[in-house]
Amino acid sequence: MSSTGRPEIEIRGLHKSFGDNEVLRGIDLDIGRGEVVCVIGPSGSGKSTLLRCVNLLEEPTAGQVFVGGTEVTDLDVDIDAVRRRIGMVFQQFNLFPHVTVTENLTLPQRRVLRRDKVEAFEVARRNLERVGLADKADAYPSQLSGGQQQRVAIARALSMGPEVMLFDEPTSALDPELVGDVLAVMRQLAAEGMTMMVVTHEMSFAREVADRVVFMDGGVIVEEGPAERVVGDPQQERTRNFLMRILDPAAAEQPGDTTSERPAKEL
Repeated sequence: MSSTGRPEIEIRGLHKSFGDNEVLRGIDLDIGRGEVVCVIGPSGSGKSTLLRCVNLLEEPTAGQVFVGGTEVTDLDVDIDAVRRRIGMVFQQFNLFPHVTVTENLTLPQRRVLRRDKVEAFEVARRNLERVGLADKADAYPSQLSGGQQQRVAIARALSMGPEVMLFDEPTSALDPELVGDVLAVMRQLAAEGMTMMVVTHEMSFAREVADRVVFMDGGVIVEEGPAERVVGDPQQERTRNFLMRILDPAAAEQPGDTTSERPAKEL
């Protein structure tokens, strides 16, 4: 899945502060076209903030972000035009509860992309098939399980024709038995060559699907590299301690370990 030429996502010297709290401390990261990069780390490490800076849902304090060669952080950028190229899937599904699944997919197309009703419906139908929910086209979100709602959210993002997909802990709000279907859809997208940046705690998914894994802690990248090496044979002690907790929750906490979970909500 590696790409050639200019990266699809380029992050240079990225800083983000909320008041006196410096959440990102100079992040440099490239993601190639067709590459899948999973970002892991303890709560409060800055993973979600980094992801949200890519499409300017959070405005960086300093640094630059480029998507497809366009500088997102340029004050004169047409951010709406850039965001049309970026699909975003959140922890919560953010579906419109008062309209059907099909309408959840067609309304953004018609309002943002100005597609006519027939074209928008056909695009919605194809993407519902992609996520295995063609039979739920006329259902309302309240009639779906959490996993089904998240797959609808993915189909909605895909219906906008993105070049890049950002996933912010897409399975964290799901019951364990519903996680597999969502991850299966993401695996398929990866196999199709979609550029993906995924904040996740699903280590098996990261190891199996990601081209690279980035481990963050304290607002910096502590370790990055091929998924098999970072998850299977991490070189940094902070990474090893974090993965020990994730993969073996019963393991005793080591005194002085800097990767212990922070009580603060992930930023």
